[in-house]
Amino acid sequence: MRASGILMPISSIPSNYGIGCFDKYAYEFVDKLSKAGQKYWQILPLGPTGYGDSPYQSFSTYAGNPYYISLDELINEGLLTKEECDSVDFGSGNYVDYKKIFDGRFKILRKAYERSNIAENDDFNKFKYINGYWLNDYALYMAVKDFFAGKEWTKWPEDIRLRYGYALDYYRRELYFDIEFYEFMQYKFWNQWYKLKSYANEKGIKIIGDIPIYVAFDSADTWANPNLFQLDNENKPVAVAGCPPDGFSATGQLWGNPLYDWNYHRNTGYEWWVKRIEYCYYAYDVVRIDHFRGFDEYYSIPYGSTTAIDGHWEKGPGMELFNTINYRLGHKEIIAEDLGYLTDSVRQLVKDSTYPGMKVFEFAFDSRDSSSANDYLPHNYTDNCIVYTGTHDNETLMGWFKSIKPEEKNMLLKYIHSKSEKDSDILDDCICAVMGSVAKTCIIPIQDWLGLDNSARINTPSTLGNNWKWRLDRNQFTEELSNKILDITRIYGR
Repeated sequence: MRASGILMPISSIPSNYGIGCFDKYAYEFVDKLSKAGQKYWQILPLGPTGYGDSPYQSFSTYAGNPYYISLDELINEGLLTKEECDSVDFGSGNYVDYKKIFDGRFKILRKAYERSNIAENDDFNKFKYINGYWLNDYALYMAVKDFFAGKEWTKWPEDIRLRYGYALDYYRRELYFDIEFYEFMQYKFWNQWYKLKSYANEKGIKIIGDIPIYVAFDSADTWANPNLFQLDNENKPVAVAGCPPDGFSATGQLWGNPLYDWNYHRNTGYEWWVKRIEYCYYAYDVVRIDHFRGFDEYYSIPYGSTTAIDGHWEKGPGMELFNTINYRLGHKEIIAEDLGYLTDSVRQLVKDSTYPGMKVFEFAFDSRDSSSANDYLPHNYTDNCIVYTGTHDNETLMGWFKSIKPEEKNMLLKYIHSKSEKDSDILDDCICAVMGSVAKTCIIPIQDWLGLDNSARINTPSTLGNNWKWRLDRNQFTEELSNKILDITRIYGR
């Protein structure tokens, strides 16, 4: 069945409190997706953000971001007052001010927790019991991290850094209410998210979630489960993740995530991965796995390197992992993010998995990478793929169009057979090219439907400071835009 959807992070939803959350504006966005005939809403990872505010560097692979908890909902529950929320400076305008959010959000949420008498709530205690396998470590980790002024766990005293039993008991006792505060926030987060997801599903919209292949080093996952990763006797990384140098970066990309010890995972029957994927299908309907090629081969960079130049490729688990997942969980809807440098073995892994890969329209006209550009031209797609004009890591379609070389622009105009000189019309022709392709699913970032330039870009890889900030203005997704999206969606049978 042909379908289409819109890519927009939760953080980009309009709201009254500085960052998108699960409030009335999120429900209004779902309503607008439905009116526009869309069947998917793709979001970015939901986890609590760490270094650089990136959702791909989270303190937990299971936890939700407390920033997304609706304060209006807590007001309705009598845990906060509107006056209290309005008195906090969360920032304003179309960009998230993460410093103000960090300074204000946890204080107001703590106030709600202290009024909640949450320990007497049977649903809360049931939530803790069901999710204890990850929640216990996460809540303790965050409480201890706060106790040590935000330092990553490698800088904690040895007894708690290495999880000695007596140290765990001590901090659980001494930080009891801080731990419960983090449990309270997860309880509220997941209750609100499941309510929003159910609303979207009732409207015929599926949620496409996004999980990073790697976890952050500064995370409860790494601290609580060092055996899963390539760490030494002091729990320091032996090697870290990244990407090699290419035409886009002379020194490659140094991500710094710990690499998996795949032999350990294999010996445990990939239990951690099975649990992780199983959990995802409580949260989402479809899961996009970032950096899928890392399951075939992953790039290993010696720990302590300042660039990715000295890295090398190592063999990943391949189909053995996905055969195990399919055997344990049944076939799941997974999108393989197969972008970047692809070898024949990566292509074979995607084919063997039967998961749809990704096509990015902007890549089709990149003169720096002519060898693979043809793969991204719409007439070369197969139906088993997901096509995007661009992703959260790319320029907006308008920003891209304004920045490409003259020869690339000429190729584009010939390809889409555009008769207009107006930039907005040319962008519509680009969208029609992907919507009209044979690809089973087409996802368009909301910025591209709006024709916004790179001031609305979500992320520029390997940079810090200006990413993950853009927000939709509540007046931008108009009825006129909904009707336009609906018309194009119907024309191309999506």
